[in-house]
Amino acid sequence: MQWVNVLGGVVGGAALLGLGIILGHFAIPKGADVPTPSIFQDLDLEILESIMQQLDASRIRENLRELSREPHLASSPQDEALVQLLLQRWRDPESGLDSAEASTYEVLLSFPSREQPNRVAVVSPTGNVLFSCRQSEQNLTGEQGGPDVVPPYAAYAPPGTPQGLLVYANQGTEEDFMKLQAQGIKLEGTIALTRYGGTGRGAKAVNAAKHGVAGVLVYTDPADINDGQSSTNETFPNSWRLPPSGVERGSYYEYFGDPLTPYLPANPSSFRLDPDTASGFPPIPTQPIGFEDAKILLCNLQGASAPAAWQGALGCDYKLGPGFQPNGDFPADSQVNVSVYNRLELRNSSNVLGIIRGAVEPDRYVLYGNHRDSWVHGAVDPSSGTAVLLELSRVLGTLLKKGTWRPRRSIVFASWGAEEFGLIGSTEFTEEFFSKLQERAVAYINVDISVFANATLRAQGTPPVQSVIFAASKQIPAPSLGGLSIYDNWIRYFNRSSPVYGLVPSLGSLGAGSDYAPFIHFLGISSMDIAYTYDRSKTSARIYPTYHTAFDTFGYVDKFVDPGFSSHQAVARTAGSVLLRLSDSLFLPLNVSDYGETLRSFLQAAQQNLGVLLEQHSISLVPLVTAVEKFEGAAGALDQRISALQKATPDPLQVRMLNDQLMLLERTFLNPRAFPEERYYSHVLWAPRTGSVATFPGLANACSRAMNTSLGSPAWAEVQRQLSILVVALEGAAATLRPVADF
Repeated sequence: MQWVNVLGGVVGGAALLGLGIILGHFAIPKGADVPTPSIFQDLDLEILESIMQQLDASRIRENLRELSREPHLASSPQDEALVQLLLQRWRDPESGLDSAEASTYEVLLSFPSREQPNRVAVVSPTGNVLFSCRQSEQNLTGEQGGPDVVPPYAAYAPPGTPQGLLVYANQGTEEDFMKLQAQGIKLEGTIALTRYGGTGRGAKAVNAAKHGVAGVLVYTDPADINDGQSSTNETFPNSWRLPPSGVERGSYYEYFGDPLTPYLPANPSSFRLDPDTASGFPPIPTQPIGFEDAKILLCNLQGASAPAAWQGALGCDYKLGPGFQPNGDFPADSQVNVSVYNRLELRNSSNVLGIIRGAVEPDRYVLYGNHRDSWVHGAVDPSSGTAVLLELSRVLGTLLKKGTWRPRRSIVFASWGAEEFGLIGSTEFTEEFFSKLQERAVAYINVDISVFANATLRAQGTPPVQSVIFAASKQIPAPSLGGLSIYDNWIRYFNRSSPVYGLVPSLGSLGAGSDYAPFIHFLGISSMDIAYTYDRSKTSARIYPTYHTAFDTFGYVDKFVDPGFSSHQAVARTAGSVLLRLSDSLFLPLNVSDYGETLRSFLQAAQQNLGVLLEQHSISLVPLVTAVEKFEGAAGALDQRISALQKATPDPLQVRMLNDQLMLLERTFLNPRAFPEERYYSHVLWAPRTGSVATFPGLANACSRAMNTSLGSPAWAEVQRQLSILVVALEGAAATLRPVADF
């Protein structure tokens, strides 16, 4: 009966393809003079080059000026005004898209109280205030003092007024607090001063609370962001460095998505958790401060000197505390009071979607997204990305309206809401359209911060997207480098030695730092993040210095980050070329064989670093070795089939089947039961890795937890379970890549 099944599959597939073409035909506006779509429509290099030339740096600059003119905190009136701006642009009769709509979710956000501003103060034993930290940043350019500038705060930190002796806890990691305890420092009831870096924002408060700390302060050390520079003449507005009063705002929520509706879209009818019992919020009051205030606190501490690795660039010897030194600026028994009055509010936040319907495969979606909301003006984060998004959609929309181009597959442009509070808009979207996206989404392109600095391209993504990013970047000149391509410039800054390709640019992996997270970790959609960044040999800054402060303004970008906006244009061209290649190519330009390098690397790390330990517990890596080999064989065979079809006149059904195999590969690595302790993380290759071995995350984490437990313990059973999960996923991936008729 096998021939019956194959024939049924062919007939059914042909019907589906025909339906897609019919849908595509009727989706095209009848007023537009659009060329009749061909089922063999492929990437038109002349059109691609034309689009590259039309992407205008000056228009991107003007977009950014308009987008960052006012602070636009999520759900604010200014944020809503940008929703209307996007709708207006995407509905423009000359350069708009096929359709544009806004969808609204009711989500839980966190704000500081206007009536009772958060406060950090040093108080005497009698309660007198001896010193108060700034409650707002210094108004250096006239843009930091307006009524819509939200004061620095830790979003989702609970209200409270803890008071205690001050201790210095470095980056607030679990190891940092354990070192303090090992020094004999009593942490119960103290206030911990920590610096950004080392661990997530919210984790600092979680770690502190485990050790009895009553409240947490967080600051940015000049050593971590300014290459040690801190004086006013060395910082903004005289350079791109963070000024002394600058404070990084941010979400301290542990997960992503709306806190009250996990795995459900935050629609009015959805079930909601009780905010008082919902998990993921910081357990103790937390407040960020500037390094000018941190210096006064830290340089007056008593106690032992902090380890060399804990020292910074505030111009004094960092002590551990607890409490202040007797001969300093404050009496020795003075304490620090942290008064936090944050409140939780249900607010409406919108996503905006702009759609160009595909001519041949309208049921296949290439998504391109960027969040819209910012903490203050947000010129770099996120408006540099939105400025690029608007210019790219303008150029494509103009061609669309003229009737000279329509993509093979549908393009979905997205402006996400409330990203800064925890990737909320994109996560709600993936929850609402979970099934549709898993069935139809080809890839997700994220351009959040488009330009951190103007030295080189920086790309992150899953292995199959490497080849399309490489192909795009090889065809685009790097800004101001005399004919050098973006690819050639990129390889000078970030590179690795590939056993297959030789020296190539390094493609970073995707964590959870932007809106790609729900697409890759929750839905298993091949994803990438594209930006321009700085020369790591010239700065040790962990991110651009004015990140999440009121100094991230249009003038900051125009003067320091990208004068002339040539790097913005380079990102627009690179991301635009990737978008066109994914939406227009007959064969999807996703190279699944590139996953083989990652799997082989992970396997070798497991064998070298965990093999002996696993053998001692009678756990064999042989099934994993076999599974990796099966994947490599299936991926290589698929490459050969694609190559053969490209040289012939392919049957459109064969093309469709092969493309579906390429599209669906990433989904095969999902296992929603693999990491029950993690919310949304189900990708067995890219889940968070807490173990020290650079291998498969589930295996690394399980081995790390089991390391010091006895033979036959539940922890070692979990190691075996994680190994089985991996083997099944890899065998399933190999099966997905084999000819579809060979069940």
